[in-house]
Amino acid sequence: MESTITYFENSGQENTEAVFDLVDKALQEEGIAKVVLASTRGGTARYAMDRYKGRDVRLIILPHQYGTSPEQRFPAALVERAREEGHAVHFGTMPFAMRKVFGFSIGTAVADFLRVFCQGFKVCIELVLIAGDAGLVAVGEKVVVVAGTGWGADTAMVATGATTCNLKDLHVSRILCKPL
Repeated sequence: MESTITYFENSGQENTEAVFDLVDKALQEEGIAKVVLASTRGGTARYAMDRYKGRDVRLIILPHQYGTSPEQRFPAALVERAREEGHAVHFGTMPFAMRKVFGFSIGTAVADFLRVFCQGFKVCIELVLIAGDAGLVAVGEKVVVVAGTGWGADTAMVATGATTCNLKDLHVSRILCKPL
């Protein structure tokens, strides 16, 4: 199999539309109907919900878990809208985000290693695990995963579902795009 990876000169929201163009192509080519995405403040979720409205694509939206900031930044009204449209919103714990609790840990080392590829790559891996732990993505289920750096989307991949207990089952079969 031959596949192309798109590299963005810069990270961040300026790449969001191009990322979802690549996501659309992967959904069609691979017969996938589920997109797992990060959305801290709701912008990426809102963009994806508008883009896929009326299409047979289910979004698994994963904002930061409660306690990451003093107040939850993902709008409650957007949670309601997403669920009404048949999408899932889950505020799951980020498996590698234990630096504040334990200082250095294996999870911190894994997160730092994944950031070598880019911030979004690390987040995509976390998203698959969070969705798997929540039962929103089955172990072995192929999904498209979208994340970014700061705001918007700049990284996407095709991966198979796994849980934190079975991290070795997670498989990235295709990197669609990432910032340099």
